[in-house]
Amino acid sequence: MHRLLAPDRSRRRVLELVGAAVVIAAVVIVSLAGNADVLVDALSFAFGMFWEILWALILGFALSGAVQALVSKQEMRRLLPDDSPRSLALAAGLGAASSSCSYAAVALARSLFRKGADFTAAMAFEFASTNLVIELGIIMALLLGWQFTLAEFLGGPLMIVLLAIVFRVFLKQRLVDEAREQADRGALGRMEGHAEMDMSVQSRGSLWRRLRSPAGFTATADYFVADWAAIWTDIALGLLIAGALAAWVPDSWWQAIFFESHPTFAKFWGPVIGPLVAIVSFVCSIGNVPLAAVLWNGGISFGGVLAFIFADLIVLPILDIYRKYYGWRMAGFLLATFYATMVAAGLIVEFLFQGLGLVPTERNAKVVEASVTWNYTTVLNIVFLGLAGTLVWRYFRQGGGLPMLRMMNRPMENVHAHGQS
Repeated sequence: MHRLLAPDRSRRRVLELVGAAVVIAAVVIVSLAGNADVLVDALSFAFGMFWEILWALILGFALSGAVQALVSKQEMRRLLPDDSPRSLALAAGLGAASSSCSYAAVALARSLFRKGADFTAAMAFEFASTNLVIELGIIMALLLGWQFTLAEFLGGPLMIVLLAIVFRVFLKQRLVDEAREQADRGALGRMEGHAEMDMSVQSRGSLWRRLRSPAGFTATADYFVADWAAIWTDIALGLLIAGALAAWVPDSWWQAIFFESHPTFAKFWGPVIGPLVAIVSFVCSIGNVPLAAVLWNGGISFGGVLAFIFADLIVLPILDIYRKYYGWRMAGFLLATFYATMVAAGLIVEFLFQGLGLVPTERNAKVVEASVTWNYTTVLNIVFLGLAGTLVWRYFRQGGGLPMLRMMNRPMENVHAHGQS
């Protein structure tokens, strides 16, 4: 059952990664020749943010794994037959209970659509799975502040409502039929296998009983390891880009881009430019939170931060996947409608929070240089590294391994939890 990637596909993927690494290395060497301190500063900022959020990442992925262990993907498909308020609410809840990997969310939304789910409900699920998940809220609270977490969890459902309204008005059945025909061709994106994996506990009993059973422990460990394997590149890329921007881009440059000297205009401009920055950043999932911290310190508006984080589903690689999954016309429709609703949701939350006095007055997001001292962060990191080690041990102890992780980027028909004992 556990099939490895096809040799030609594996070689092509390796060549792509090697080529990208060579290009990045060449750019860094050329741009930083004779000035190693600049590179050290960027890496220092990247590691500093990583050390600040490490325990929260582990906690978030562990909680997410526990929730996914209790939610069957077959049940997800059955519960999303239309775009009624009930279906959209269920889509948001099920999305919040799934993996935060953007590529897996996009692949699973396509799978739900192909197997009978309503297209609008599938898109609501996709958005919730990357913007309403536990780990995102924890990282946002830690780096940006609790106000941003609250705004995210209010703005997320608002955007789903706006998206449903826009789809109801502008999405024609003929376009949906075209998208379904294209989806049924089975074009490959990324994290196809991860999206199809259903390792949830199927036994009867209360949620707590199922979760603390040996099968529940194994399923939680499976999802924990699989989610880390799916998303670590986005986290690393996000930290490295955030570190480079924090070290190399002067505050005056950010302030000019975000019109910080024109406060009223900046409130409207932030949600407009935020998603555009996200589109070209190539960073999605929770990897964009460190970038959001840099942008906030640089002068982007409160609503601009939210719109930037919402926009992880319209970064360039994912737009290309939409093209493969649904065709050019639907990809363009998703870009336009997602962008419009992201801007609108960012603006609405901006003015709502301003009216309630909840917009932070200080720009002090945690964009810090490397500093490991004996404090609560270090203690929490040690404790949660122990938890991570336990879950990884359980994963490998019960038969999981590298072949299973390699399968995540390849479609599979039947994948079940291993060693549930």
